[in-house]
Amino acid sequence: MFFLQLRSELAKLFGKKRTYIGFGVFLLAQNLMLLAFRFSNWQKGTARLLESNGYLATEFISALTVAVLMLIPQILLLMPLYVTLVGGDLVAKEAEDGTLRMILSRPISRFRLLFTKWLTGVIFAAILTVALGAMALFFARCWFEWKGMFVFIPIPGGSPIFNVLDAAGGLKYYTLAHAFLALNACTMLSLAFMFSCFNMKPAAATILAISLLFLSVVMEGMPFFADWKDLAITHHFRSWILVFSKPMQTAQIAESFSVLIGVNVTAFVIGATHFHMRDIKS
Repeated sequence: MFFLQLRSELAKLFGKKRTYIGFGVFLLAQNLMLLAFRFSNWQKGTARLLESNGYLATEFISALTVAVLMLIPQILLLMPLYVTLVGGDLVAKEAEDGTLRMILSRPISRFRLLFTKWLTGVIFAAILTVALGAMALFFARCWFEWKGMFVFIPIPGGSPIFNVLDAAGGLKYYTLAHAFLALNACTMLSLAFMFSCFNMKPAAATILAISLLFLSVVMEGMPFFADWKDLAITHHFRSWILVFSKPMQTAQIAESFSVLIGVNVTAFVIGATHFHMRDIKS
């Protein structure tokens, strides 16, 4: 029965047109960015950076390099919006439409209902992340050759990530990075899901989740907050970037992974606890 309910929730979620907004925007944004990469001075600047470090530029201006660069602005600006949009709808939209009362009249516990809805959101977040990475790599390959990967990502308050990899190694790390990106997306969704369990509109739940993420970014950027930056959720979101570091910072990645798992569990517990206290059927 659990899997039947999960299938029903997935069908309900992917039956809504707004679920696909993120996929469409990612598609449009990536093609616009590719035009900029192809016809701007980006290639010349990258070539100078590579050659100044003793590398042959023509071997690393490739589909993998461009795909990683395209991910950064989309992850920072677009992913939080479309993931929290779905997370804020999962429970609050049911309450707003009046269908939540009918669902709870059936012989099913509130915990099971919430867990099924949360798991549905997690599956959506993972699919969106995979689609983002796959589309970026596919379209980048249409414009650029399949060669080695060059990664240069500045880190606020730390040393930049600089690494060069062959095509096979680059693809392996690119895939591994998306596992951590999926966890980031699930964390964003869990925060929106938590607010969705409260008595509020879906838009309010989405805005609160995004506001919490923005607050984390602002606090992390303050100089006097540097000693407590580990308390910022967005600080741990950068674990996907550390995958490309040389050598890989395994300890820091594992720490961030554990923190984000804890945030997911905590958000679900807080949301479920408040939901159990709500009087919905009266």
